[in-house]
Amino acid sequence: MPKLMTDNDTQMSVQGQGGFYFSAIRPDKLGATEYTLVSIVIDITGSVRPFADNLLTCLKTIIRACKKSPRADNLLIRTTTFNTKVYELHGFKSLADINPDDYEEFNPDGMTALYDAAENGVSSVLNYGKILAEQDFSVNGAVYIITDGDNNDGSKTSNAVKALIRKAQQNEEVESIITILVGIKDPNLTGDDWAKHITKRLTEFQVEAELTQYLDVGDATAQRLAKLANWVSQSISSQSQSLGTGSASIPLSF
Repeated sequence: MPKLMTDNDTQMSVQGQGGFYFSAIRPDKLGATEYTLVSIVIDITGSVRPFADNLLTCLKTIIRACKKSPRADNLLIRTTTFNTKVYELHGFKSLADINPDDYEEFNPDGMTALYDAAENGVSSVLNYGKILAEQDFSVNGAVYIITDGDNNDGSKTSNAVKALIRKAQQNEEVESIITILVGIKDPNLTGDDWAKHITKRLTEFQVEAELTQYLDVGDATAQRLAKLANWVSQSISSQSQSLGTGSASIPLSF
């Protein structure tokens, strides 16, 4: 069983795959009997600097939209950013405890430890999900990884992510989990050779890691990222509504 450490009356620390720790609301503070655990993972490497404000607005919009969902009381959300390292903005919290205006301005820098960030996001859902399931909660999960680049740093591999997902499926640690890789690109880039290369590499990662879906959003304009925020909130709601069916939600078109 994952290692637990109590931090305070409402939050605890949980050990994830590979020894990292993340935070989550204590099970005895939960008011429902079923939950969808959502991990939102956002690239803040140097290349996203031109559209970092759009990314931050996208995150805030996702949270605000989820607050309006009929499943809002059954969602627990964790947000992380990554470059060379993974940074937890907050651990799994109820939407009532998340104020999107508290998210601070992104400061993009560094390289892309994409596989590390993906494993971190998936592992947090599975490890916390296992804890909740062992205490008779019904649990499923959803992971959204938003990036503009290929993995060029970190210690993990796409196969490590695949092994984690397969193990969870075999052990039925959560009822179901969807893993969505989202590709975006700098709208200021001219030519399409680099964009095609990144799309190819991200598609390969999705296949190699057996992620549920690869979504190519294209230019990271305010309009496209607003559409992405709406799509993510709908996807979260759909996955949460599937809880109890024994299956994951059907992937949505963009």
